[in-house]
Amino acid sequence: MSKTNFWKRVDEIIYSGIDEKVFPGAVLLVGDLNGVIYEKAYGTLDEETPVELSTLYDLASITKVIATTTAVMKLLEEGRLTLSDSVGLFLDVPEEKAKVTIFELLTHTSGIQPYSDLWRILRGEQLKNEVIRIQPTCRGKMQYSCLNFITLMAIVEQITSQSFDTYVLSLLDLPNTLFRPREVERCAPTSVRDGKRLRGEPDDELAYYMGGVSGNAGLFSTARDIHTYVLRLLKGEYVTKNVLKLFTETLVQDPSDPNTKRHLGWMAPVKGGSSGDFGNERMFGHTGFTGTSLWITPEGLHVILLTNKCFYDRWDQRIQRIRMLVHNVIFANLL
Repeated sequence: MSKTNFWKRVDEIIYSGIDEKVFPGAVLLVGDLNGVIYEKAYGTLDEETPVELSTLYDLASITKVIATTTAVMKLLEEGRLTLSDSVGLFLDVPEEKAKVTIFELLTHTSGIQPYSDLWRILRGEQLKNEVIRIQPTCRGKMQYSCLNFITLMAIVEQITSQSFDTYVLSLLDLPNTLFRPREVERCAPTSVRDGKRLRGEPDDELAYYMGGVSGNAGLFSTARDIHTYVLRLLKGEYVTKNVLKLFTETLVQDPSDPNTKRHLGWMAPVKGGSSGDFGNERMFGHTGFTGTSLWITPEGLHVILLTNKCFYDRWDQRIQRIRMLVHNVIFANLL
């Protein structure tokens, strides 16, 4: 497939997602250490307004890596925490939760339940404080949990004596990456909640009812800002390359599933997963429930795909196929 034809094929895949109402629009950015290779906006925000390259997307769980994992990497580099430190060193929590380590939180091996419906009855700081007290039930088991990263957020706040958003946004220093964006007209809308279409507010319930800032979700950004983040990260501008290697080359295997492995904070590709058939254990990235994804190779090739698939149906899983097809074509031609 020629260079021209393979980008045309990528476009066709993304437009098929729009035609099939998987999402109304998207932004794709493919880059490497030399800059942007391909960048395009597709479709509309809400079936009317065209998507622009400057559109802000709700990153959902990509918050876990760009915000939370980056903050933890920085604090580790500065000697303010270690991977073996327990939660109880920083937070006043019940005994079993206090024993959980930073390493276990980052690798989702704490045994803490995946999510919590406390958002139905609690709000704001009270919601956060109760969520971080939830204890593990199967410590050592690999079980993906948003609560791990809300706990890490609380630890970052305790160590830095700053609010999570203040510390993280200062560290990232990206002009269009933020929590609680004020320019809601730039934001891609997502689900309907409490009778209103969410726009500029997190689709994730815990992040939403905590006030828009969380360690598991809540960050908004543009594809170009994420590209800048990746370049700075790989060039050692946020943390040293050795710290980045520790977080992105460490592999922890799920005892119950040999195909599932994780880096520290970051996802590792899985067979048949969103990174496609050409993913390998040296890649790292993350996906977001709202239809976002980021995959990076150690050599610097990176693919950023931002959509607002929750606009039509929060629970529609067809985005997985779109992601896989997009990454298959790109990695087959550029790796």
